[in-house]
Amino acid sequence: MKRIILGLFFLWACILQANAQKDSIITRSTLYGIGHTNILDTYLSPMEYTGAELRILRENMRKTKYKDGKISRQSMFQAHISMLGNKAGTGSEFYFLANWNLAYHYQFILGENLKLLAGPNLDLNGGMIYNQRNSNNPVNAKTYANLDASGMAIYQFRIKDHPFVLRYQLNVPLIGLMFSPEYGQPYYEMSISKDFGKNICFTSLHNQPAIRQFLTLDFSIKKTNLRLGYVCDIQQAKVNHLKSHAWSHAFMIGFVKHFHLVNPYK
Repeated sequence: MKRIILGLFFLWACILQANAQKDSIITRSTLYGIGHTNILDTYLSPMEYTGAELRILRENMRKTKYKDGKISRQSMFQAHISMLGNKAGTGSEFYFLANWNLAYHYQFILGENLKLLAGPNLDLNGGMIYNQRNSNNPVNAKTYANLDASGMAIYQFRIKDHPFVLRYQLNVPLIGLMFSPEYGQPYYEMSISKDFGKNICFTSLHNQPAIRQFLTLDFSIKKTNLRLGYVCDIQQAKVNHLKSHAWSHAFMIGFVKHFHLVNPYK
């Protein structure tokens, strides 16, 4: 099963790369935000840690030539860091995670102002949690990859003469692979173990009920295109007899640019 999933990841990446040069219209945005994070990782501690979060999100959306322009390509990168503490005030953690998504969406036009998008999404994640209280096992790596189902709704409207674009996006992981130590297993033991395969776990809805949601509003002030956003990032897993979750809520603000690309292969 793990080899099949790795093969699917590789095939999907090759398809996306092969079609990258056929895009013609691009919307690019960069958002910065602050929020709140709740972390649980029973490999490091049975206690929850909470604190403030800083997040950056960069997105490219391109309209392709497939199906008369009804298929779009989305590339999204986000990273966030948090300094966290437990309720008892006896310990602190540092949390970092970077996430990269690459998706193709088919557009369903429901009217002049509303369209729905749906398609598959490649979801790659890497980061770490550092617990300052621990001496034997102070760090746990967070590395996992998923194939997601992705959906989006985009609604355009006007208030007087001012245009707005409201968008909601939902990504749900369906199948994937996750790195995880076993309960009580130190990292140096994994480095000399002959059975490292136990630390690469198959994930699906039964042991990784996760979800990422994005809500954004685009508007203009004079010649500047702005975007307000809200990110609800719920990551959860139960593998190798360990439980973990990272619940994040962040409010974002940034800039949007729209431009055309010249296709040198046309």
